[in-house]
Amino acid sequence: MSSSLARELFFESANDFDHMKSLGLESNISTAAADKIFYYYRGLKNLDDPGPILVLIHGYPQSSFMWRHIIPLLPTSIPLFIPDIPGYGRSAPLDMPHSKLNTGISILSTLSTLLPQPQSLPHRIILAGHDRGAHISQRLTVSAPHSSFHIIGTILLDITPSLTRWSSFSAPSVSVGGFHWPFLANASVAMSMITAFGGDKWAKFCLERWSGTSASALEKFKENNAWEIYMKDFERESVIRATCDDYRAGAEEDVVLQEEDQKAGRKMDCPVLKIYSELFLGSKYDMKAVWGEFMGKGELELVSVGGGVGHFVAEEGPVETAEAIVRFYERLV
Repeated sequence: MSSSLARELFFESANDFDHMKSLGLESNISTAAADKIFYYYRGLKNLDDPGPILVLIHGYPQSSFMWRHIIPLLPTSIPLFIPDIPGYGRSAPLDMPHSKLNTGISILSTLSTLLPQPQSLPHRIILAGHDRGAHISQRLTVSAPHSSFHIIGTILLDITPSLTRWSSFSAPSVSVGGFHWPFLANASVAMSMITAFGGDKWAKFCLERWSGTSASALEKFKENNAWEIYMKDFERESVIRATCDDYRAGAEEDVVLQEEDQKAGRKMDCPVLKIYSELFLGSKYDMKAVWGEFMGKGELELVSVGGGVGHFVAEEGPVETAEAIVRFYERLV
């Protein structure tokens, strides 16, 4: 990373950073270049019999900034950890494939460095992910790969399981609507084409395409110059490369592992809250039937967000989304 890029990424007066800091969050911005993963956090210092840590993992083509509307609506007593996914935002790419398992373990390993060790292990956490972050959350819930944490609940925002998504591409309308899945999974081709088109223009195209029909929801989504912030991230070649590898893994090792899980009966054994857009995935899938196939011992709760809200439920419909998250969290405490 060049010194000029490092100064730009880790500048403490950046608009997004200033806004998140104003919400009462701390960060590792002064050490993020060395830490590799950039994150915000709240309530993790001097933990004394805390409630579960809520881990908020963003989606594509966003960064941790996507949670800016949710955070003020959460009780301040909830401990938070809010990373940029490796390769996204201010986080460095992994030096290994960006599979959901690799990415998820990297995130949890970073969180573990912030917490008291080892007398209080395992720490209780609730995962909440949108889009790619939701796929990471599902993988961590099934694999439970980190001994420092006990996942007591999982919140998934507007996804279907990868296996379901790929299988549904036999329907032309689903295939057209989700064309970016196979496109981005052809990582080298996609990277060249996105770079030629302009990474910022590509990010804007995605944000526009997946937004809903509500003018007020769209205005909320664009608040705090969010689109410009996401678009600027995609001007960097490293972000385009890592995010394409994220989708490549989603078509290869991620979906293979999910298929193996289903055959072996490895499913989500904790309570799961599924929040989805009525307009987006809710119009294409029977969410209860789809997710029922991936549930084990845990209870599944479904919450749909209507009113013309699109895929970006946390930014287009933050009140409904936050209310569902808080109810779910408080039920598990």
